[in-house]
Amino acid sequence: MHAFEFSIPTRIVFGPGTESRTGELAAGLGTRRVLLVCGGQSARRSGLLDRVEQSLTQAGLTCRVFAGIHPNPRLFQVREGVQAALEFGADLILAVGGGSVIDAAKAIALGAAEPEADLWDFWLGKRPVERTLPVGAVLTISAAGSETSSSAVLTRDDTLEKRGLTSEQIRPRFAVMDPELTCSLPPYQIACGVVDIMMHTLERYFSLGGDTPLTDRIAEGLLKTVIEAGKVADKEPDNYEARASLM
Repeated sequence: MHAFEFSIPTRIVFGPGTESRTGELAAGLGTRRVLLVCGGQSARRSGLLDRVEQSLTQAGLTCRVFAGIHPNPRLFQVREGVQAALEFGADLILAVGGGSVIDAAKAIALGAAEPEADLWDFWLGKRPVERTLPVGAVLTISAAGSETSSSAVLTRDDTLEKRGLTSEQIRPRFAVMDPELTCSLPPYQIACGVVDIMMHTLERYFSLGGDTPLTDRIAEGLLKTVIEAGKVADKEPDNYEARASLM
């Protein structure tokens, strides 16, 4: 028997159309100015970014978009995001996208709260995380995980060194999960999400920690569900139930 502590303080808002509640959730944190962090143009083309901006505006909040985050977010982009957050006077960093966008938002929130620090020092473990701006997330892809985690991965530009940082300070305050937002993803991205969920589950399933029959049964149920739902989502892109099972 192993002792443990378990807490996931991220508020999860799940269901169709829940991105319309983003303004309500942000305002509930005492927010006034929101920096929206996103990747390429897909969030804008799909209309999601417009809906999120409208929700924020209707809640009486001011927002600014910082776009262009790459997969495996780079340090230089995050530093640009920090500067944008400081110039705008943001008091909430809102990620609209997948894991890389959420990780970048966490890093921007930390850098904006500690503008005098060298941001990379946090990822090197040279500087402790003492404060950060709050982070929220509107998830657009299955298997991201970062929307409820206390970790963020960042890659240094010149050396391509990739490091992770873990701190409860950077865990998102809320995560909006609308499975319908994943319906526009191509089959390849759905397959990647299925594999990602399965690999993370199997890593723990085969861990060397003694007998854990309850969590093993949970893992087995998750693996079976993901395999079944993944097949349906691949053949029926608009199948809401299958998408919900993968999120």
